[in-house]
This record gives sequence, structure tokens and C-alpha cells, in this order.
Amino acid sequence: MTLASRRALLDLVEIDLPIVQAPMAGVSTPAMAAAVANAGALGSIGVGATDAAGARRMIAAVRERSSRSLNVNVFCHRPARADAAVEAAWIERLRPGFDRFEARPPTALREIYTSFVEDDEMLAALLDARPKVVSFHFGVPSPERVAALRQAGIILLASATSVPEGRLLAAAGVHAVVAQGFEAGGHRGLFDPDAEDDQLGTMALTRLLVRELSVPVIAAGGIMDGAGIAAALRLGASAAQLGTAFVGCVESQADAGYRSALMSEAAHHTVVTRAISGRPARCLANAFTALGAGVSARDVPAYPIAYDAAKALAAAGKSAGDPGYGAHWAGQGAPLARALPAAELVRALAAEMLE
Repeated sequence: MTLASRRALLDLVEIDLPIVQAPMAGVSTPAMAAAVANAGALGSIGVGATDAAGARRMIAAVRERSSRSLNVNVFCHRPARADAAVEAAWIERLRPGFDRFEARPPTALREIYTSFVEDDEMLAALLDARPKVVSFHFGVPSPERVAALRQAGIILLASATSVPEGRLLAAAGVHAVVAQGFEAGGHRGLFDPDAEDDQLGTMALTRLLVRELSVPVIAAGGIMDGAGIAAALRLGASAAQLGTAFVGCVESQADAGYRSALMSEAAHHTVVTRAISGRPARCLANAFTALGAGVSARDVPAYPIAYDAAKALAAAGKSAGDPGYGAHWAGQGAPLARALPAAELVRALAAEMLE
């Protein structure tokens, strides 16, 4: 992308800096998104883990603090296929962990999140609230949903982990594609978590998508400072998306155990596991990732059913003073994390880009 193309994306989204704060459902907050937006970047909230009423409240909370552009992220995963036998076996596999904390595991597991692909109430909430940007993770919704959002004047972003996914997104009508490299923390944006994953890094994927697509590309994965943003722009990206960089911010919902691990030697060790949620995701290595090591994908319940068990075990551990079973999502750049207010971090990133 040329400088003109980068400027076009910034003008389209109405931001001053080529910086996107990743949505990070469960970690990002309205206060974080507003602070980032007021500092000139694109603030984001993730509503994939809440319902339409929750999304409305979060959007309203951002707007109480900022009139700048907001990105609202939704999950477009394939609705879960329940398998009672697999789920029962998974509960038994986790039982020793619950026993350790003198807690009872769930008797059954639930599909705790509704995918946007079938959530009419969430679509109605977004069409009513009309945030500047809506972004998709795990795929893209139906042409009808895309058309409805576009007709409402909403700018659409979506994550791709490969060139074929990027092509599908561009053809579906998104305005820009987020190139999610294998370095990225949190859930891989794979459209099909059971398909072969080429595990492309951010540098290669960004360059390939810039060459292949006619829409702007936003680089994501392992980018933690202004030098990383500048490098992504040199690769042709029109902006960079940072997630782990914002986990340590004071506005983050990350709990004390998560923050402590991120700022410790543990930050040097991340693992991609599907044992926590049922989908591949990069996490700081901990007791849960160790538990999932060597477990076959077919033995893990579908996303987000598996997450129901993981959240229960993490809560049991946390109550007992052991944070080692938490979903401490983090990318490979985690050792570069800083504990700063979000606005201060954005200002630091902007200054570092020019060094």
C-alpha cells in the first residue's frame, strides 16, 4: 500500500494514527476503547462474549467517554456441534483439577456464546447503534448481514490467517482485512479450526495479502511498539493492530494473576492450545496449557462448549489463590508489554513510530 492508500484507510475510519487496539473480548473495556480513541487511534470492544443488551451497554459506555470512532467486534464461528460423549469425557479429564481445589466440575457443558452468524438481536443492536466500525473474527457472516451493515454506513473489518481467507473476505465486501499472523495472542481467526493451518507469520502474511488484495491490510500479531508498527507499514500495511500491548493497561479487565504473569518471565513462553476454549489460541504457558499438551483435537469439545469447562476450572483455581488455569491470552511479543494507561501507551507508540 502507498502512503495515499494508508491515508485513505485513516480517512475512511476517521482516525489520526495507523493504530488499532485489538477488541479482545473479556479484556478490553469501554474505558480502554474510549481512551485509545481520544488519543487518535481506533479503540475497540469485543462483544462476542455478551448478548445484544450487553453490547448496547458497552457501546453506550464508550460514547459517554468519547465521540471518536469505535470498532465493535463480533465472533462469526460455526455454531457448536454438541457431542455428549466427548463433553462427558472432557469433564472427567478435568476432574483432578477441580478436586485439587475442592470444587465440583460442571455436570454438563453449555454453548456459552452465540455466533453472530445466527444472532439477529446482535445485528439489530449494531444497526441501531451504528458504530463507525464492525469487525468479524472466525469468518464472515452471510451476504445479507454484510449488506445490512454496509447499508447502515458501517465500515467492516475482518481477520484472515491466510491468503484464501483474505480473498474470501475481500469478495464478501469488507473494507479492510486484518492479517493475523501466527505470533498473535488469543484465538486464531481460522475460518475452519479443523483445516490445515499454514501458520503464516505476520510479516509474510501481510506482504502476501498486500500483493493479493485491492483492499487495505492491517497487520496484526507480535506488534508491541512503534518500531513494530513502522515495520508493518513498511511491509505495505495501512495500519497495525495491537492486542497484547494493551493487556497491561490500567483500563484492561485482565485480573491480577494475568497481569502478574504478563510482566514476569512467563511472558517469554506462549503456547497455541485448543484445550481452553475448543479453538486454537495463543496463551501464556500455564497449568491449563500443560494439561492440554498432547491432547488430540477430537477429544476437546467444540468451541465455545469447551470454554464453559475452562472458565469453571479457572474460577475454582482463582478462588483458591491459584491463577494458573486462566485464559491468559498473549502473543509472542509479550515480553515487550508495558503497564501504562491506554492513552499514554498510544502516545508512546506514535512517538516510537518516528524514531
